[in-house]
Amino acid sequence: MADRSPGTRPIAPVSEMFHASHDSASLSQLFAPMLGIFAAMYLLAPTFPVARPWARLAVFAVVWLVVARYLEWRIFTTVLPASGTWYQVGWIWFCLFVELLTFTDQFILYLTFLRRTDRRSEADQHEHRLRSLPDDELPSVDVFIPTYDEPFEVLEKTITGALCLDYPNLQVWVLDDGRRPWLRALCTQKGAGYLTRADNLNAKAGNINHALTKTSGEFFAIFDADFVPQRNFLMRTMGFFADPKVGIVQIPHVFYNEDPMQANLGLHRGLPDEQRFFFDSIMPARDGWDGAFCCGSNSVTRRAALRAVGDALPTQSITEDILLTLVLLRKGYVTRYLCEPLAIGLAPESLDAFFVQRQRWARGAIQTLYLAAGPLGPGLGLMHRLLFFPTHWLSLGLRALMVVVVPIVFMWTGLAPVVDVTPESVFYYLFPAILALNGGISWFAPHVHFPLAAQVSATIQSFKILPTVLGTLVKPAGHAFRVTPKGAAARRASYAAEIFWPSAVLMALTVVGVVLNTIPEWRIIDHPAALPMVAFWSVVNIVVLFFVCMTSLQARMGRTEERFDIDETILIQTGTGEQLSGRVSNISLSGAGVLLGSGIDCPRAGEPLRVHIMQVGWVDAVIAQQRGRLIGVQFKLPQSLERDLLIRKLFTVARLKRNGAIACSVNRAMLKNIWSMAAPLPHIVAGGAKPASVSPTERLPAESMVIRPQPRTDDFAHLAGARSLHPTSFTEPGFGRVAGTVLEAVAPS
Repeated sequence: MADRSPGTRPIAPVSEMFHASHDSASLSQLFAPMLGIFAAMYLLAPTFPVARPWARLAVFAVVWLVVARYLEWRIFTTVLPASGTWYQVGWIWFCLFVELLTFTDQFILYLTFLRRTDRRSEADQHEHRLRSLPDDELPSVDVFIPTYDEPFEVLEKTITGALCLDYPNLQVWVLDDGRRPWLRALCTQKGAGYLTRADNLNAKAGNINHALTKTSGEFFAIFDADFVPQRNFLMRTMGFFADPKVGIVQIPHVFYNEDPMQANLGLHRGLPDEQRFFFDSIMPARDGWDGAFCCGSNSVTRRAALRAVGDALPTQSITEDILLTLVLLRKGYVTRYLCEPLAIGLAPESLDAFFVQRQRWARGAIQTLYLAAGPLGPGLGLMHRLLFFPTHWLSLGLRALMVVVVPIVFMWTGLAPVVDVTPESVFYYLFPAILALNGGISWFAPHVHFPLAAQVSATIQSFKILPTVLGTLVKPAGHAFRVTPKGAAARRASYAAEIFWPSAVLMALTVVGVVLNTIPEWRIIDHPAALPMVAFWSVVNIVVLFFVCMTSLQARMGRTEERFDIDETILIQTGTGEQLSGRVSNISLSGAGVLLGSGIDCPRAGEPLRVHIMQVGWVDAVIAQQRGRLIGVQFKLPQSLERDLLIRKLFTVARLKRNGAIACSVNRAMLKNIWSMAAPLPHIVAGGAKPASVSPTERLPAESMVIRPQPRTDDFAHLAGARSLHPTSFTEPGFGRVAGTVLEAVAPS
């Protein structure tokens, strides 16, 4: 029974909430704002040069004039007239609060987009200058690879890649907080330096701080254990330090494997990885405001700048990289961002790894709010405070969750989020604002922003990131540091039950709610005008929740090594000494797909071979499978010079495809997968799934150990160049048998 006390009146029933708030307009008047915004944002705006400031300002102004028009209607028509019980009015105001928080986050994003940098031509000039200098005039660089529990197959690539850096004045150091004897042996074998410490205080930041006390380079580069630097990384980044105000140079995180959404939805060919929007669009824009920040891995830092702030990374937050940027910013040092794929790494290989990583980032960002060095502390301008204020982490999960929950609450309880709304007003005010916001972001960030995929990702994160954010707001300190699982530890087949089942329940509540409200006897939404709007909203949510459920089912990992598409010649020597030729279609550290020439008798499965790979040399192999002229070759490649050269070939030159996807194609591919997916339902084992038992790892003593880097006797670049030519050649037109003439083919550098 509603409260009838003086000064209040019951909130209007649903039938009144959706009554006409103005006279019915003609169809042309009703759809005019939508058509106008569509023409402006999707037809006219793409003709504007995105690099021009006036074009950016024009798009910004159009979008936020449309949003201001919507907010005026939203506040004064659908919220302020509300009255009734405390929970009815409170629900309406809470929905508005979430919406305003989202708009605040979007406004900061649009402000950021008003500027943008592209420093590739600047990097060209710096690289040309550095390569013209004598080796002894190049500044010294310490390359740090901090590690804790990453497996051999991950660390081997990173260490080898670091040793292949095309820069004469560097030392590679592996900072092993796991104190593993096998890693010490690997570093000794390869000539890399090896460091341990007596404790693991302050996790990664403490590990790097300890290394700073044992090294003396003028600069230090940091690569996470799963990021392999490209050969020209330092030549492309070190030149920016000619500007004395540059304290850090950061390059993007790019990945050679599929992230959980790409893998679990089978969209690796149509959907870019989840971090492309940030690294390809947001970070260049932040750089325009001198607001780019260190992202930990793939960065170079000036040691003199660090001395100005205590000669150590800050340890008050578990995201020491962002805090370091803020500390240096207050001392006049900026972080420069070069948007080039100069290091490639592993995207989280499972949802568990994804959430460990994102929860750490979210918790660290919220922790900065409580620190004097954070965005609320002294010494920062307004724009820098806005750029580093972590609104995104709170608004992302809260908005995504409310989008799903609000129609369910309405359909099951009749508790409405608004008053005085009609279908006409939705078309007249809401849809133009949605079109404007999405159109603007698509213009500022082409090929990396996909609304449906973004909504699925935000909904997934809301289940685990939002509790982390709220928990950190209440208790900012005292949380354990978790390392992101990598390699085999991250690929164990499993599913995220804490996401799958809540999503399935929410989807069921949405479906049943729509069905119930179509039956007059059971209907809770008692006005016909409201049902079509809620039904449309619910259908969109059902699609999103379906994708959330599918993403929570871990795809089976068929291969332990990622394969790269390569088109080049290969020589094959059979066990009988016969030499064949073919072309490589794809290759990994463990094997290759080879297309044999026509007219060649294919070797049988299991037959031993030797293959000659350009830039690598002869490698022992065996036929693993055969399909017509295409054979699968499995390498027998133990620790050797050839293995190092193959790592150099595959991982130290970015073999990444340029992303040209557009929103409609991505949405179409996702929706098409609804009908083509055949993912198995999760198999529940009594007592829960348990990982395979792992024998205890031997540890070195808990003490500071320093093994200095050793000069390498192998010149990888020279050896790879010498092995770029096959030892013999073959008839090119049919990829036939070896002809005995010299092969004039050189692999790419």
